Amino acid sequence: MNPVLKLLLEGGQLTASQMGQVAGLPEAEVNRQLEQLKQEKIFLGWRPVLDLSREAAAATVRAVIEVRITPERGGGFNRLAERISRFDEVESCFLMSGGYDLLLFVKGTTLQRVASFVSEKLSTIEGVLSTSTHFQLRCYKDQGFLLDQGEGQSVRLNVAP
Repeated sequence: MNPVLKLLLEGGQLTASQMGQVAGLPEAEVNRQLEQLKQEKIFLGWRPVLDLSREAAAATVRAVIEVRITPERGGGFNRLAERISRFDEVESCFLMSGGYDLLLFVKGTTLQRVASFVSEKLSTIEGVLSTSTHFQLRCYKDQGFLLDQGEGQSVRLNVAP
């Protein structure tokens, strides 16, 4: 795997010194501002935007799962949503309006691992009424960035090992 890509996947980021050079601020001021942003829970972490369809070694299976749950007396949806959010497979969890209550973004190494997560962990939680899983086949735009612009649209999608 490309060593720079590996650093990005493992959470590599600019140091406070490097940010200071870019922003024209002393390192101590950058550290102070970062610490303030962390305390205010504005800065939660670093995340690169990567097109992993081009890097087979880093490929993962992603799914969107609609979950219907029963709200709890005195806690509503919060306690159950927080419990579900703690699973390593869950990247994001949102309370939604409409036909389902929670929208999960999940990742795994294979289709079978994601399916096992749904059938063995998620669906067995008391209060989970139903799930509907949708596997991501291709990403065209992520966090405002267009991916795979104008390249071979006839390439077959990888949906099975």
